Amino acid sequence: MEFLIVLVPLFPLLAAFFIGIGNLLGQIEGEASEAMTSNVATGAITLSSILALILLGADLFGKNAATYTIGQWLDSDNLRIQAVFITTGFNSVIMALFAMLLFIVTRFSVNYMHRETGFHRYFFILSLFSAAMLLLVSAGSAVGTFVGWEIAGLCSYLLIGYAYDRQIPTVNATRVYITNRIGDAGFVLGIGLSYFYAGTINWGELNIMIEHLTMPTVTVIALCFAIAAFVKSAQLPFSPWLARAMEGPTPSSAIFYGSVMIHAGVFLVIMLQPLFERAPFIMVLLAVAGFVTAVYSFIVGLTQTDVKSSLSFAISGQLGLMFLECGLGLWDLAAWHLCAHAIVRCYQVLTAPSFMHNVIGNPIKPVSHNLKNSYWLYIASIQRFWLDPIADRVLARPIRGIGQDLDYLDSYVVDRAMGDPVVFSRSISTLTQLEQKVRAAERHDHGHNQFGRGNGVAGKLMEWIGNIFGWFEERLVIQAIGINIVDLGRKLGQAANTFEELMLKPRYLVLFVFVVLLIAATR
Repeated sequence: MEFLIVLVPLFPLLAAFFIGIGNLLGQIEGEASEAMTSNVATGAITLSSILALILLGADLFGKNAATYTIGQWLDSDNLRIQAVFITTGFNSVIMALFAMLLFIVTRFSVNYMHRETGFHRYFFILSLFSAAMLLLVSAGSAVGTFVGWEIAGLCSYLLIGYAYDRQIPTVNATRVYITNRIGDAGFVLGIGLSYFYAGTINWGELNIMIEHLTMPTVTVIALCFAIAAFVKSAQLPFSPWLARAMEGPTPSSAIFYGSVMIHAGVFLVIMLQPLFERAPFIMVLLAVAGFVTAVYSFIVGLTQTDVKSSLSFAISGQLGLMFLECGLGLWDLAAWHLCAHAIVRCYQVLTAPSFMHNVIGNPIKPVSHNLKNSYWLYIASIQRFWLDPIADRVLARPIRGIGQDLDYLDSYVVDRAMGDPVVFSRSISTLTQLEQKVRAAERHDHGHNQFGRGNGVAGKLMEWIGNIFGWFEERLVIQAIGINIVDLGRKLGQAANTFEELMLKPRYLVLFVFVVLLIAATR
């Protein structure tokens, strides 16, 4: 029966392909095709939910094996990546829970998104996201989990920017996407270090092999996965992205940031329980980060004036408590907390548009008296402790700067080294250089490139030597194969200054220090 787990993420993936290709070919478009799109998406996630519940029941009765392997996905030297799934334990519970929540939101979206311009695009992304999340929680290897992790992040970006004709959704989507790439970097680094030191990237084998690793090595590996979890579950200092992510349609906000994807970080930590228990420092870090996030979210949530913002800080606060529970070793409590919180928040975010109707006639609770009496705390709460500008300065701008530097390197170094033709405006940068080239051609055509004229044997000898030096100066010194040697030296000096300025920027200094500490910790 374990083979059924392959079909759980496969059905939504096939639905996404069907909707996407049909829309691309013009066969599925407009209001007339809404029934077909919604039936395909709903039918696929319904089948996945049924299979997930069957597998959960089989696990409860002890009928499932621990894992199910399809085969070898990659075999290169000593690196072997298997397509393996986990069919028992916490993974099977979360897979069944997420499948049911995805079914509820998909069915809810049919009427909510009716006659929307992007109806088919929405269900394509939602189906793709469903496949990604079901793969994430069922994969038995770090690579499989990371594939689901990345596809889910891409779908998040696309649905935050659902109204791409407006500036705010697109800006928020980009900010969220950039912030989450920090967690992806930690995840990739954790996978690489796991393979290098433990020789495996299968979750089950990794949790066993860490017993044979030194504490510094385990600490670094756990730190990488903890960073990935902190970013994905909106823990400090990465919390601001969650409020920005609420810009998308309400059903996507419910499933992405209320019930499913936002819990992926906590899920990763619970799944790697043996790894984190071998790293006491990271356990303390989990507890501290969770506690600080919970306090921060509580204080800031008191001054929010709209439903989605209030819910976003309530969500991050509860996630902080889950990390606190993991850091204190209360793993079972954290698992139950995750399941209960996912159900409650899904309902709350789905019903957020009707909140004003539900509270008619009920008095609105005022801001806490103690918070109002503390002026600076009140201002800090309204400003959300200025985390947005701080994150922009510390995280967003450095990453954007590195991207611009890499683009410059690609355009001016790599492309030229590969022999790609440059734009004409780059080959002749000034009008003066163009005039110099024209004059040189005219001198060559009219024979005016002689250095001087002489009479007699000695005169002709000196004329010949002078012409040689004149040719050398003209061709190799002044023109220097089409580039003035002075300009070349100036450009080399400017390039050296640019490189020095780049190396002195904080983002590269921090990156260099982090790499040095990482190398030192793993030795």
